Amino acid sequence: MKRLLCGFAMCQSMFCAIPFPGNLWDEKARGQMLLFLPVVGLEIGGIWAVLAWFVRLLRLPDLAAGLVLCACPFVLTGFLHLDGFMDVTDAVKSCRDLEKRRAILKDSHVGSFAVIGLCLLLLTQFALLASAPETADWRILIFIPAVSRCCSALAVKGLPSMTTSQYAAQEKNTAHLWILGGMLAVFLAAGFLLCKQYGFALLGCLIGYGLALRRGYRSLGGMNGDIAGYALTLGEACAVAVYAML
Repeated sequence: MKRLLCGFAMCQSMFCAIPFPGNLWDEKARGQMLLFLPVVGLEIGGIWAVLAWFVRLLRLPDLAAGLVLCACPFVLTGFLHLDGFMDVTDAVKSCRDLEKRRAILKDSHVGSFAVIGLCLLLLTQFALLASAPETADWRILIFIPAVSRCCSALAVKGLPSMTTSQYAAQEKNTAHLWILGGMLAVFLAAGFLLCKQYGFALLGCLIGYGLALRRGYRSLGGMNGDIAGYALTLGEACAVAVYAML
């Protein structure tokens, strides 16, 4: 039980800007850390949904509401996944050989492709959230970050890692994959049962994540945290697109 608590504390500290009370860290619990990534996603999604409800209650102008809701998930993660999105965008769009793409991925400098990609992503998500109808079921926002993080945890735990990845040394655990798959199924079912047709936003997240993962994984020849962040960011953007257009 203590190791599981440490795993959650480590996951919260690493993947969320909301601090975990206390200072729990145990390297032996690192293997359990990603099991709690969807739980952190639920936490982020819950705050995102409450903020959407509050924005609607205050009747903020559409542009102001769009700005607040666009910024919320990025701020709550400390912009961590946006960093991965920019790194992978730079590497993939360089169209160089594999060795050079991997070098660009690890380069701390920001390239033009990353800046352009980030601007387009933020403008798109802002425009979609600003134009979402008032009748849109904001409760689906609870599940979008949870679904995207289920996908990330499954990808990191299930796919072969790059040798330079922090996850390369971790053993693959089939039981963890089944647990994460079960969590994903629960979130999808809950989204459709609670939000009816807005559950399709979660399917949009799955499709967007899968396509982005395929692009990043094939271009860089392995899995790592940056690719997970890249796919997560694009998956959530696809979910928001479905949410705004229903």
